[in-house]
Order: sequence, then C-alpha cells, then structure tokens
Amino acid sequence: LSACLVRLVEILTKGVYTHICMSCPFGGNSHKGDSTDEEKERLYATKGEGEYYHSYLQLDKLLDAQKPASEVAGCTAHSEMLFIITHQTYELWFKQIIHELDSIIQIFSNDFIKENLLLIVASRLTRITEIQRILIEQIRVLETMTPMEFLDFRNLLTPASGFQSVQFRLIENKLGLVSENRVQYQNTTYMNYFQPDHQQVLQDSQNENCLFYLIEKWLERTPFVEEENYQFWTEYRKAVEEMLDNEKRVTEENPLLTEESREAQLASQERTAKSFREMFDENKYNEQRSRGDRRLSYKACQAALFIYAYREQPVLQLPYKILHLLTEIDENMVTWRFRHVMMVQRMIGLKIGTGGSSGYYYLRSTVSDRYKIFLDLMTLSTYMIPHNALPKLSDATKKRLGFSYMHFPPESM
Repeated sequence: LSACLVRLVEILTKGVYTHICMSCPFGGNSHKGDSTDEEKERLYATKGEGEYYHSYLQLDKLLDAQKPASEVAGCTAHSEMLFIITHQTYELWFKQIIHELDSIIQIFSNDFIKENLLLIVASRLTRITEIQRILIEQIRVLETMTPMEFLDFRNLLTPASGFQSVQFRLIENKLGLVSENRVQYQNTTYMNYFQPDHQQVLQDSQNENCLFYLIEKWLERTPFVEEENYQFWTEYRKAVEEMLDNEKRVTEENPLLTEESREAQLASQERTAKSFREMFDENKYNEQRSRGDRRLSYKACQAALFIYAYREQPVLQLPYKILHLLTEIDENMVTWRFRHVMMVQRMIGLKIGTGGSSGYYYLRSTVSDRYKIFLDLMTLSTYMIPHNALPKLSDATKKRLGFSYMHFPPESM
C-alpha cells in the first residue's frame, strides 16, 4: 500500500509537481460505469439524425400515462390529475437518484479509486441532495389539494399505497438501510406487499454491496492514520485527556460557581469523559456495535474522525466532502419523511392508509434514528475537539497530506 501512496502527477517545465494523493486507497482498476475518453470522442463526432424535441423525450408516452381512476369510473375528480402527476414526478426523480447511486457504487466497488473519480462521486452525491430538496419542496404542491378534494377519489386507490414504491425501497437498500431496522408493516416484512417480480428485484438489491458497506471498506483503507512515526489514535487520545483534565481543573477552580453548579458541571464532564473512554476502548466499541448502537467498524470510525479533524489538509478535502454529503442525504431523507407525515396527517387525519397501515402512526414511526444509514458519521461530532487542542501532525505526514513543488534551476548554457 505504501508504494501506492506517492504518485507523480505531472512533470512541469523546469520543475516537478508532486501530489500525495489519498485516492490510492480510497484507485488500479478502471471504472467501467462511464464512457472512456475514446468513447466520448466518438460520441462527440457522431451527428444527430434530426431528432425532434417531442419524439426525443417520448412525450406521447409520457403525457398519455395519466389515467385518473375517477375518470374511468365516470365521475372525474379534478385534483386526481395533480395527485398522479406529483407521484409520477417522484418516481422519475427516484430513477435519477438510482442512476447516480449505481454509478457511485460502481466506483467504490474498486479496491483502488483514482482521485478524479472522488470529484465525480462528490458531484453526483451533490446532485442527489439537490434532487432531494426538490422532492421535499414538491410536497407543497401536493398540499394545494384539500382533504375534501382528496376524499373525492381516495377510495378508488385501495389497496394501492405509496409504501409500494419499488424505487424508493431500492434507494433505501442501495444506500444501506438495515432490513432489521425497518418498522414492520402490519406485522410482516415489507417484501410481502410487492408483486413477485418486484420482490425479486428488492431481494437482489439487499444481496448486493450497498453504499454504506463500500464506504466503510474505503475508510478502512485510509493511510496516514497509522504510520511509522505517527499514530493518530494514540496522539488524539492524549490530546483528549489533556483537554478533559483542563476542563475539569477550570471547573474545580472557578470561584463563581456554586457547589451545586460545580457538581452538575463535573458530572456532565465525567459523562463526556466516559463517552470518550468507550470510544478509545476497542472492546467496548465492538460491544456497542454488536448491540446495534454503532455500525461502522472501529478502523473505519478512526479514519472518519481523522478526516473530520484534519479536513483542511488538501488530500482530505474531497473525502471530507463525500462524508459530509452522505450525512446530508440522510438528513434529507428524514426531512422528507417528516414532511410526508405532516401532509398525511393534514390530509387523512387518523384514518388508516389505503394499503391497510395505521396511516399517520405508521409513517411517524419511520421518522427516527433507525432509518438513518450514516448515523455514525452524524454523531462523530461527539468526539471532535477544538482546533487548538488537535495533536500536531508530523512534518512527514503533513507533507504527504499536502502538495509540494520542487524547483530545479535551468541548466547552465
């Protein structure tokens, strides 16, 4: 692995530019999800064959896909068109999210990831977060339909349910939602509410490597955490203990505190210290992991904390952005679930869902930490310390995390 750490990026005129890149553990195998440069050149050289906007987008099919059930029943409910188009739009955006996720999963499936691909990953994760914001805001459009307008056609939807969105379940599985964490739908597995062909698709997605697993393996390959002359975990622990001792001493010597306030602060500081001790103890960490309180491996967690702590270092900036975007995706998923729950409560109150669920109560139970996939990254801030308390990086490590330029004077004529 160490042989991969230093890569000569470019030889410049009268100088050498060396980039010590993190992407060697985080790139060899070529990524097959995107076109090669040669394929892109060939595509660019290919001329169109007189495409027409309407036919290129297949608008005849798209615009003929709205079949209101109320219309079929002979008594058209005006707002059903809005209901159908809104949900079809959701499914189109879900398709795009899956398209992006599949490409990201393909990239992370390699043991070695080239740095330019990390930029592509960050760009596509950003695209997913922007789509999620559209999905959240789209609820406002649906809320222009009143409860009475929804009741005009709601009975015609039974037993269909938004729960049966195959693509939404695929997104959950591809991201890495643990099947056991799902709230049971009418006391049975969610699979039972899909047709056999869809069940197979969902089962296949559960059997494939999810993004969480691949991110965990990527983090475990992080260099810099353990080096010959620098052990991040040892140095970080020393820094934490020094910080906690200092905070305790300040509290004990503060003349402005009452004894009651002092005891309360000391008790709070002891709980913080206990939390850090459990983090530094691998056995206790793994006990928590076996109970489901944590999910990332001990090694991956160390690497993530290292990236968060030293994110300003050039080599760590893209990995930090990727981890940050993963937590943003999680947050947007929770936000969408919450907005959906509130809309359902306004629309149907406490009625049961068209699919037979408890409706509002079932949906409310999904707005919880059990549905957060990258919760370990979200709670990592618990173990962060201020910049001024961070252990200093060794000169060798700092150089490897950055960029260096060596100038060679011109040869004498």
